[in-house]
Amino acid sequence: NSIAISIDNHHRHHNHRHYTTTEEARQSLTKCFRFVELHKYNSTTPEQNKRNSRESSKMAQRFRQAFQNMAKQVGSNMPGGGGAGGGNNGGGSRAAAAAARSITALAVAGGFSYGAYNSIYTVNGGHRAVVFNRIVGMKDQVYGEGLNFNIPWFERPIIYDIRTRPVNLQTLTGSKDLQMVTIAIRVLHKPDPDKLVWIYRFLGQNYDQRVLPSVMNECAKAVVAKYNANELLTKREHVSREISIDLRRRAGLFNIKLEDVAITHLSFSPEYARAVEAKQVAQQDAERAKYIVIGAQQEKKTIITKAKGEAESASLIGYAVKKNPGFMKLRRIDAARDIADIVAKSGNKVYLNADSLLLNLLGDADEKFEKSVHGKGMFRR
Repeated sequence: NSIAISIDNHHRHHNHRHYTTTEEARQSLTKCFRFVELHKYNSTTPEQNKRNSRESSKMAQRFRQAFQNMAKQVGSNMPGGGGAGGGNNGGGSRAAAAAARSITALAVAGGFSYGAYNSIYTVNGGHRAVVFNRIVGMKDQVYGEGLNFNIPWFERPIIYDIRTRPVNLQTLTGSKDLQMVTIAIRVLHKPDPDKLVWIYRFLGQNYDQRVLPSVMNECAKAVVAKYNANELLTKREHVSREISIDLRRRAGLFNIKLEDVAITHLSFSPEYARAVEAKQVAQQDAERAKYIVIGAQQEKKTIITKAKGEAESASLIGYAVKKNPGFMKLRRIDAARDIADIVAKSGNKVYLNADSLLLNLLGDADEKFEKSVHGKGMFRR
Protein backbone atom coordinates (compact mmCIF):
# COMPACT_ATOMS: atom_id res chain seq x y z
CA ASN A 1 0.00 0.00 0.00
CA SER A 2 2.79 2.39 0.86
CA ILE A 3 4.37 1.64 -2.52
CA ALA A 4 1.07 2.30 -4.34
CA ILE A 5 0.48 5.50 -2.40
CA SER A 6 4.01 6.69 -3.12
CA ILE A 7 3.71 5.92 -6.87
CA ASP A 8 0.31 7.57 -6.97
CA ASN A 9 1.70 10.68 -5.28
CA HIS A 10 4.63 10.71 -7.65
CA HIS A 11 2.25 10.36 -10.59
CA ARG A 12 0.09 13.22 -9.31
CA HIS A 13 3.14 15.33 -8.72
CA HIS A 14 4.25 14.95 -12.35
CA ASN A 15 0.80 15.06 -13.90
CA HIS A 16 0.18 18.77 -13.31
CA ARG A 17 3.14 20.01 -15.46
CA HIS A 18 3.36 20.17 -19.28
CA TYR A 19 6.27 18.45 -20.90
CA THR A 20 7.94 20.49 -23.58
CA THR A 21 9.58 17.54 -25.30
CA THR A 22 9.08 13.81 -25.53
CA GLU A 23 12.53 13.34 -23.99
CA GLU A 24 11.39 14.98 -20.74
CA ALA A 25 8.38 12.63 -20.54
CA ARG A 26 10.66 9.66 -20.94
CA GLN A 27 12.96 10.90 -18.20
CA SER A 28 9.97 11.27 -15.82
CA LEU A 29 8.86 7.71 -16.54
CA THR A 30 12.34 6.43 -15.78
CA LYS A 31 12.27 8.18 -12.39
CA CYS A 32 8.92 6.54 -11.56
CA PHE A 33 10.29 3.10 -12.44
CA ARG A 34 13.31 3.66 -10.20
CA PHE A 35 11.00 4.73 -7.36
CA VAL A 36 9.05 1.49 -7.67
CA GLU A 37 12.22 -0.58 -7.61
CA LEU A 38 13.41 1.18 -4.43
CA HIS A 39 10.17 0.39 -2.48
CA LYS A 40 9.82 -3.21 -3.55
CA TYR A 41 11.33 -4.85 -0.43
CA ASN A 42 10.63 -2.52 2.50
CA SER A 43 8.50 -5.16 4.50
CA THR A 44 9.80 -6.88 7.62
CA THR A 45 8.76 -10.56 7.13
CA PRO A 46 9.74 -12.86 4.25
CA GLU A 47 6.11 -13.71 3.45
CA GLN A 48 5.20 -10.06 3.26
CA ASN A 49 8.24 -9.48 1.17
CA LYS A 50 7.17 -12.17 -1.31
CA ARG A 51 3.58 -10.88 -1.41
CA ASN A 52 4.72 -7.30 -1.78
CA SER A 53 7.17 -8.35 -4.41
CA ARG A 54 4.44 -9.94 -6.49
CA GLU A 55 2.10 -6.98 -6.08
CA SER A 56 4.83 -4.51 -6.72
CA SER A 57 5.81 -6.32 -9.93
CA LYS A 58 2.22 -6.24 -11.20
CA MET A 59 1.76 -2.61 -10.22
CA ALA A 60 5.06 -1.63 -11.76
CA GLN A 61 4.07 -3.35 -14.96
CA ARG A 62 0.73 -1.54 -15.01
CA PHE A 63 2.34 1.82 -14.33
CA ARG A 64 5.00 1.17 -16.92
CA GLN A 65 2.34 0.51 -19.56
CA ALA A 66 0.28 3.51 -18.44
CA PHE A 67 3.26 5.85 -18.61
CA GLN A 68 4.27 4.53 -22.01
CA ASN A 69 0.79 5.27 -23.37
CA MET A 70 0.95 8.73 -21.83
CA ALA A 71 4.31 9.40 -23.47
CA LYS A 72 2.97 8.39 -26.88
CA GLN A 73 -0.06 10.65 -26.49
CA VAL A 74 2.13 13.59 -25.44
CA GLY A 75 4.48 13.12 -28.43
CA SER A 76 1.59 12.94 -30.89
CA ASN A 77 -0.47 15.89 -29.60
CA MET A 78 2.20 18.54 -28.86
CA PRO A 79 4.29 19.97 -31.77
CA GLY A 80 8.01 20.10 -30.94
CA GLY A 81 7.54 18.27 -27.68
CA GLY A 82 4.30 18.36 -25.72
CA GLY A 83 2.66 18.48 -22.34
CA ALA A 84 1.43 15.82 -19.93
CA GLY A 85 -2.00 15.23 -18.45
CA GLY A 86 -4.98 17.45 -19.18
CA GLY A 87 -2.95 20.29 -20.77
CA ASN A 88 -2.11 18.31 -23.96
CA ASN A 89 -5.31 18.89 -25.93
CA GLY A 90 -5.60 22.57 -24.99
CA GLY A 91 -2.00 23.43 -26.00
CA GLY A 92 -2.25 21.58 -29.34
CA SER A 93 -5.51 23.31 -30.23
CA ARG A 94 -4.14 26.73 -29.45
CA ALA A 95 -0.99 26.11 -31.52
CA ALA A 96 -3.03 24.82 -34.46
CA ALA A 97 -5.33 27.86 -34.32
CA ALA A 98 -2.35 30.26 -34.21
CA ALA A 99 -0.72 28.51 -37.15
CA ALA A 100 -3.94 28.70 -39.14
CA ARG A 101 -4.29 32.42 -38.43
CA SER A 102 -0.69 33.06 -39.50
CA ILE A 103 -1.12 31.17 -42.74
CA THR A 104 -4.35 33.04 -43.48
CA ALA A 105 -2.69 36.42 -42.84
CA LEU A 106 0.24 35.54 -45.09
CA ALA A 107 -2.09 34.40 -47.86
CA VAL A 108 -4.13 37.61 -47.65
CA ALA A 109 -1.00 39.79 -47.67
CA GLY A 110 0.46 37.90 -50.63
CA GLY A 111 -2.77 38.18 -52.61
CA PHE A 112 -3.00 41.89 -51.87
CA SER A 113 0.61 42.47 -52.94
CA TYR A 114 0.15 40.51 -56.17
CA GLY A 115 -3.01 42.43 -57.01
CA ALA A 116 -1.44 45.81 -56.28
CA TYR A 117 1.68 45.04 -58.34
CA ASN A 118 -0.18 43.68 -61.38
CA SER A 119 -3.02 46.20 -61.41
CA ILE A 120 -0.90 49.05 -62.81
CA TYR A 121 1.44 49.39 -65.80
CA THR A 122 3.36 52.22 -67.42
CA VAL A 123 3.34 53.21 -71.11
CA ASN A 124 6.60 54.96 -72.05
CA GLY A 125 7.01 57.84 -74.46
CA GLY A 126 6.48 56.93 -78.11
CA HIS A 127 4.43 53.85 -77.18
CA ARG A 128 0.78 52.86 -77.01
CA ALA A 129 -0.98 49.97 -75.26
CA VAL A 130 -3.92 47.70 -76.05
CA VAL A 131 -5.52 45.40 -73.48
CA PHE A 132 -6.62 41.79 -73.83
CA ASN A 133 -9.43 40.71 -71.48
CA ARG A 134 -9.89 37.01 -70.70
CA ILE A 135 -13.69 37.41 -70.77
CA VAL A 136 -14.49 39.82 -73.65
CA GLY A 137 -11.26 39.52 -75.67
CA MET A 138 -9.53 42.60 -77.13
CA LYS A 139 -10.77 45.93 -75.81
CA ASP A 140 -11.37 48.67 -78.40
CA GLN A 141 -9.61 51.42 -76.47
CA VAL A 142 -5.99 52.39 -77.15
CA TYR A 143 -4.18 53.57 -74.00
CA GLY A 144 -1.74 56.47 -74.20
CA GLU A 145 1.49 57.31 -72.39
CA GLY A 146 1.69 57.31 -68.59
CA LEU A 147 0.26 55.20 -65.76
CA ASN A 148 -2.70 52.94 -66.56
CA PHE A 149 -4.76 50.42 -64.56
CA ASN A 150 -5.98 46.92 -65.34
CA ILE A 151 -7.57 43.98 -63.57
CA PRO A 152 -4.90 41.46 -62.51
CA TRP A 153 -5.00 38.08 -64.26
CA PHE A 154 -8.18 39.01 -66.15
CA GLU A 155 -6.48 41.67 -68.30
CA ARG A 156 -3.09 41.75 -69.99
CA PRO A 157 -1.59 44.89 -71.61
CA ILE A 158 0.33 44.72 -74.94
CA ILE A 159 2.76 47.59 -75.58
CA TYR A 160 3.42 48.88 -79.13
CA ASP A 161 6.28 51.12 -80.28
CA ILE A 162 4.76 53.77 -82.59
CA ARG A 163 8.04 55.57 -83.36
CA THR A 164 9.44 55.58 -86.89
CA ARG A 165 11.70 52.61 -87.63
CA PRO A 166 13.71 51.65 -90.76
CA VAL A 167 13.42 48.50 -92.86
CA ASN A 168 15.98 47.64 -95.59
CA LEU A 169 15.43 45.27 -98.50
CA GLN A 170 17.75 44.23 -101.34
CA THR A 171 16.34 42.28 -104.27
CA LEU A 172 17.39 41.09 -107.74
CA THR A 173 14.97 41.88 -110.56
CA GLY A 174 14.82 42.39 -114.33
CA SER A 175 14.41 45.60 -116.32
CA LYS A 176 12.31 46.20 -119.42
CA ASP A 177 15.22 45.26 -121.71
CA LEU A 178 15.80 42.01 -119.73
CA GLN A 179 18.85 43.23 -117.84
CA MET A 180 19.33 41.93 -114.28
CA VAL A 181 19.32 44.75 -111.75
CA THR A 182 20.12 44.65 -108.02
CA ILE A 183 18.13 47.29 -106.16
CA ALA A 184 18.16 48.15 -102.43
CA ILE A 185 15.26 50.03 -100.81
CA ARG A 186 15.02 51.65 -97.38
CA VAL A 187 11.57 52.35 -95.86
CA LEU A 188 10.76 54.38 -92.72
CA HIS A 189 7.50 53.09 -91.24
CA LYS A 190 5.32 53.08 -88.11
CA PRO A 191 1.93 51.59 -87.19
CA ASP A 192 -1.27 53.61 -87.25
CA PRO A 193 -1.88 54.46 -83.54
CA ASP A 194 -5.66 54.35 -83.97
CA LYS A 195 -5.59 50.86 -85.53
CA LEU A 196 -3.40 49.02 -83.01
CA VAL A 197 -6.26 46.74 -81.92
CA TRP A 198 -6.78 45.62 -85.53
CA ILE A 199 -3.03 45.17 -86.03
CA TYR A 200 -2.67 43.00 -82.92
CA ARG A 201 -5.75 40.95 -83.76
CA PHE A 202 -4.74 40.15 -87.35
CA LEU A 203 -0.95 40.70 -87.56
CA GLY A 204 0.48 40.53 -84.05
CA GLN A 205 3.36 42.51 -82.63
CA ASN A 206 5.81 41.62 -85.45
CA TYR A 207 3.57 43.16 -88.11
CA ASP A 208 6.51 44.71 -89.99
CA GLN A 209 8.21 41.34 -90.49
CA ARG A 210 4.97 39.80 -91.74
CA VAL A 211 3.98 42.49 -94.25
CA LEU A 212 6.79 44.79 -95.41
CA PRO A 213 9.34 42.36 -96.94
CA SER A 214 6.88 40.83 -99.39
CA VAL A 215 5.21 44.15 -100.24
CA MET A 216 8.53 45.94 -100.81
CA ASN A 217 9.81 43.12 -103.00
CA GLU A 218 6.70 43.05 -105.17
CA CYS A 219 6.46 46.83 -105.62
CA ALA A 220 10.15 47.19 -106.50
CA LYS A 221 10.01 44.46 -109.14
CA ALA A 222 6.78 45.81 -110.65
CA VAL A 223 8.18 49.33 -111.08
CA VAL A 224 11.67 48.36 -112.30
CA ALA A 225 10.11 46.20 -115.04
CA LYS A 226 8.63 49.36 -116.62
CA TYR A 227 12.02 50.96 -117.41
CA ASN A 228 15.08 50.08 -119.45
CA ALA A 229 18.41 49.65 -117.72
CA ASN A 230 19.73 53.05 -118.78
CA GLU A 231 16.47 54.74 -117.76
CA LEU A 232 16.88 53.45 -114.21
CA LEU A 233 19.92 55.72 -113.97
CA THR A 234 18.68 58.73 -115.90
CA LYS A 235 15.17 58.63 -114.38
CA ARG A 236 16.04 57.49 -110.89
CA GLU A 237 13.86 60.13 -109.23
CA HIS A 238 10.77 59.00 -111.18
CA VAL A 239 11.47 55.36 -110.34
CA SER A 240 11.77 56.17 -106.63
CA ARG A 241 8.53 58.18 -106.71
CA GLU A 242 6.57 55.36 -108.36
CA ILE A 243 7.89 52.79 -105.86
CA SER A 244 6.94 55.11 -102.99
CA ILE A 245 3.38 55.61 -104.27
CA ASP A 246 2.84 51.91 -104.80
CA LEU A 247 4.30 50.99 -101.40
CA ARG A 248 2.18 53.54 -99.53
CA ARG A 249 -0.96 52.21 -101.16
CA ARG A 250 -0.17 48.58 -100.37
CA ALA A 251 0.99 49.25 -96.79
CA GLY A 252 -2.11 51.34 -96.09
CA LEU A 253 -4.23 48.21 -96.52
CA PHE A 254 -2.51 46.83 -93.40
CA ASN A 255 -2.76 50.12 -91.40
CA ILE A 256 0.99 50.78 -91.70
CA LYS A 257 2.16 54.33 -92.38
CA LEU A 258 5.27 55.00 -94.48
CA GLU A 259 7.26 58.16 -93.74
CA ASP A 260 9.87 57.85 -96.50
CA VAL A 261 10.93 55.51 -99.33
CA ALA A 262 14.39 55.77 -100.90
CA ILE A 263 16.58 53.78 -103.32
CA THR A 264 19.90 53.31 -101.51
CA HIS A 265 21.69 51.09 -104.05
CA LEU A 266 21.33 50.27 -107.75
CA SER A 267 23.72 48.02 -109.68
CA PHE A 268 23.72 45.94 -112.86
CA SER A 269 25.21 42.62 -113.88
CA PRO A 270 28.95 42.50 -114.76
CA GLU A 271 28.19 41.77 -118.43
CA TYR A 272 25.96 44.80 -118.73
CA ALA A 273 28.52 46.96 -116.96
CA ARG A 274 31.22 45.90 -119.43
CA ALA A 275 28.89 46.52 -122.38
CA VAL A 276 28.05 49.99 -121.11
CA GLU A 277 31.73 50.75 -120.65
CA ALA A 278 32.57 49.60 -124.20
CA LYS A 279 29.71 51.71 -125.56
CA GLN A 280 30.93 54.75 -123.70
CA VAL A 281 34.47 54.20 -125.02
CA ALA A 282 33.18 53.92 -128.60
CA GLN A 283 31.12 57.07 -128.21
CA GLN A 284 34.12 58.90 -126.84
CA ASP A 285 36.27 57.73 -129.77
CA ALA A 286 33.61 58.89 -132.23
CA GLU A 287 33.40 62.23 -130.51
CA ARG A 288 37.18 62.51 -130.59
CA ALA A 289 37.29 61.73 -134.35
CA LYS A 290 34.55 64.27 -134.98
CA TYR A 291 36.52 66.91 -133.17
CA ILE A 292 39.63 65.96 -135.14
CA VAL A 293 37.74 66.50 -138.43
CA ILE A 294 36.39 69.77 -137.20
CA GLY A 295 39.90 70.77 -136.16
CA ALA A 296 41.29 69.93 -139.62
CA GLN A 297 38.58 71.95 -141.30
CA GLN A 298 39.30 74.87 -139.07
CA GLU A 299 43.03 74.55 -139.79
CA LYS A 300 42.33 74.52 -143.53
CA LYS A 301 40.27 77.67 -143.23
CA THR A 302 43.03 79.20 -141.18
CA ILE A 303 45.68 78.45 -143.84
CA ILE A 304 43.46 79.83 -146.62
CA THR A 305 42.70 82.89 -144.65
CA LYS A 306 46.38 83.35 -143.84
CA ALA A 307 47.37 82.96 -147.50
CA LYS A 308 44.76 85.44 -148.59
CA GLY A 309 45.98 87.79 -145.96
CA GLU A 310 49.59 87.46 -147.05
CA ALA A 311 48.64 88.01 -150.71
CA GLU A 312 46.66 91.05 -149.88
CA SER A 313 49.45 92.20 -147.63
CA ALA A 314 52.03 91.84 -150.46
CA SER A 315 49.77 93.67 -152.86
CA LEU A 316 49.25 96.46 -150.41
CA ILE A 317 52.97 96.67 -149.68
CA GLY A 318 53.81 96.89 -153.40
CA TYR A 319 51.22 99.54 -153.91
CA ALA A 320 52.54 101.50 -150.97
CA VAL A 321 56.13 101.28 -152.22
CA LYS A 322 55.02 102.39 -155.63
CA LYS A 323 53.19 105.37 -154.27
CA ASN A 324 55.69 106.37 -151.56
CA PRO A 325 59.35 105.28 -151.60
CA GLY A 326 59.63 106.35 -147.95
CA PHE A 327 57.73 103.22 -146.98
CA MET A 328 60.78 101.09 -147.73
CA LYS A 329 62.93 103.36 -145.60
CA LEU A 330 60.49 102.94 -142.76
CA ARG A 331 60.56 99.16 -143.09
CA ARG A 332 64.39 99.27 -143.27
CA ILE A 333 64.50 101.24 -140.03
CA ASP A 334 62.17 98.72 -138.31
CA ALA A 335 64.30 95.82 -139.51
CA ALA A 336 67.50 97.55 -138.37
CA ARG A 337 65.99 98.13 -134.91
CA ASP A 338 65.04 94.47 -134.55
CA ILE A 339 68.50 93.31 -135.66
CA ALA A 340 70.15 95.75 -133.28
CA ASP A 341 68.10 94.40 -130.37
CA ILE A 342 69.07 90.83 -131.17
CA VAL A 343 72.78 91.67 -131.53
CA ALA A 344 72.78 93.76 -128.36
CA LYS A 345 71.21 90.94 -126.28
CA SER A 346 73.63 88.34 -127.66
CA GLY A 347 76.76 87.59 -125.63
CA ASN A 348 78.86 86.86 -128.73
CA LYS A 349 81.09 89.31 -130.58
CA VAL A 350 79.91 90.09 -134.10
CA TYR A 351 82.24 91.36 -136.85
CA LEU A 352 80.03 91.87 -139.91
CA ASN A 353 79.43 94.53 -142.43
CA ALA A 354 76.90 97.03 -141.14
CA ASP A 355 75.42 97.37 -144.63
CA SER A 356 74.63 93.66 -144.81
CA LEU A 357 72.91 93.82 -141.44
CA LEU A 358 71.00 96.93 -142.44
CA LEU A 359 72.53 98.75 -139.53
CA ASN A 360 74.23 101.52 -141.51
CA LEU A 361 71.56 104.20 -141.45
CA LEU A 362 73.94 107.17 -141.81
CA GLY A 363 76.06 108.48 -144.68
CA ASP A 364 75.36 107.28 -148.18
CA ALA A 365 73.41 104.19 -147.17
CA ASP A 366 70.14 105.72 -148.24
CA GLU A 367 71.55 106.73 -151.62
CA LYS A 368 72.86 103.23 -152.20
CA PHE A 369 69.51 101.79 -151.20
CA GLU A 370 67.68 104.14 -153.61
CA LYS A 371 70.04 103.28 -156.46
CA SER A 372 69.52 99.64 -155.86
CA VAL A 373 65.81 100.16 -155.84
CA HIS A 374 65.87 102.29 -159.03
CA GLY A 375 68.17 99.87 -160.69
CA LYS A 376 65.61 97.16 -160.22
CA GLY A 377 62.88 99.33 -161.61
CA MET A 378 60.74 99.36 -158.50
CA PHE A 379 59.84 103.06 -158.94
CA ARG A 380 59.16 103.04 -162.65
CA ARG A 381 55.88 104.59 -163.73
